[in-house]
Amino acid sequence: MKEDEEFLKKMENLNVPEVNPTGHPNRVKMAIMNADRSAALGFWLVAVPCYFLACVFMYYFFNRQVSWFGAMFKLAEGLDKTPGIDFMAPIVLVVLPIVCIIINALAITHVHYEKGISGKPGAKEFIISIKIKTWNILLILISMAIVFTFIAYTMTENISIRS
Repeated sequence: MKEDEEFLKKMENLNVPEVNPTGHPNRVKMAIMNADRSAALGFWLVAVPCYFLACVFMYYFFNRQVSWFGAMFKLAEGLDKTPGIDFMAPIVLVVLPIVCIIINALAITHVHYEKGISGKPGAKEFIISIKIKTWNILLILISMAIVFTFIAYTMTENISIRS
């Protein structure tokens, strides 16, 4: 019983912090997507094009003709020759990395809007900040490299066909 009285006395004597709600600026700062989930999804969106690029690189530069490389090329040729799904190769090799860029960029970008900053009446600021998340930034860079590689390949292929 004595312990309860001492506890109640301590609780009554606690200093409660004061909160000034007018001092806190109106702030909207949120990520549009979760950074961890977008990194996991981005990994899978980049895995297939990276696998294809690794197969092509090893096939042409190391002259390695392993059966699973051949299977990958047969799959790519089959997609190009099938009339109903001939659009799948560009989607897998270009659109998926672009989607990866978009979702990872949205995950690390934060928006902040404030009115009346630095004592100036009517002053407004719109601040866009980027959180440094290593996996998200790495996936954005890898996706950009994949997209630029396929765009460069398409441009050089079209130039060589016309010449």
